[in-house]
Amino acid sequence: MNGAEGVLAGATAFVATHFLLSHPLRQPLIKLVGDTAFSALYSAVALVTLGATIWAYRAAPVTPPLWGVGDGLWAVSTAVMLLASILLMGSFIRNPALPGAAALAATAQPHGVLAITRHPMMWSFAMWGASHILIYPIAKNLILSGAIILLALVGAALQDRKKAALDPDGWPAWERRTSYLPFVAILQRRATLSGLGAHALLGGILIWLAATWAHIPLAGWPAGIWRWLS
Repeated sequence: MNGAEGVLAGATAFVATHFLLSHPLRQPLIKLVGDTAFSALYSAVALVTLGATIWAYRAAPVTPPLWGVGDGLWAVSTAVMLLASILLMGSFIRNPALPGAAALAATAQPHGVLAITRHPMMWSFAMWGASHILIYPIAKNLILSGAIILLALVGAALQDRKKAALDPDGWPAWERRTSYLPFVAILQRRATLSGLGAHALLGGILIWLAATWAHIPLAGWPAGIWRWLS
C-alpha cells in the first residue's frame, strides 16, 4: 500500500491499539507482566504504529483538495489553533485528570481552562485536527487528522468512565462541576470563566507562535499569522 490506504491502516492500528491497551487489556496485561513491562509494551506499540502512520503519510500522494482554501478558512484555523494552544498549556495546572492529581477531583473548583472543559488537553488535540482539516483537505490529511480527533474525543469519554470507576466519589463530583463539551458548564452556570493565568495565556501564545512558525522550515509554507507576515 503506497497511497492513502496506508495512512488509514496505520492510523487505524494506532488508534485501536491505544484504546485496547488503555482500557480493556490494561489490567489483564499488568497482572500478567507487571507495570514496568506493560509500560514498555504500551510505548513500543505506540511508537511502532505511529511511526508506520507517519511513514505512510509521507509516502502517500498529495490528492486534489476537497474544497478551496482562502484567507477566511486560514483565519478560522489560526484562531482555533490559538485557543487549542491555550487549552493545552492550561491543562498542566491543577488538573485532576493528570497522574498523581486524582485527589483534586473531590474538592477542586474548576478554574481557568478547566472551567471551559474538564478535558482541555484532549480538546486541544481535537481542535488541532479540525484546524488542519480546514486548511489542508486532502485525503491523507483527512485520515490522519480525523484519527487524532477520534482518539482525543473518544479517549476523553473513556477516561471519564475509567476515572469514575477508580474514584466513584471524587470523579463524579468533578463531572458535576465541569463539562465534557467546551463552555457548557459555563453556560449552565456550573462554572465561571476566570483565572486563566499567565501559564495558559502567555504559554499558549508562545507555543502557538512557535508551532505555526515551524511550518515554514518543516513544511515549506507559512501557517498562522506568519501567512500574512512572511
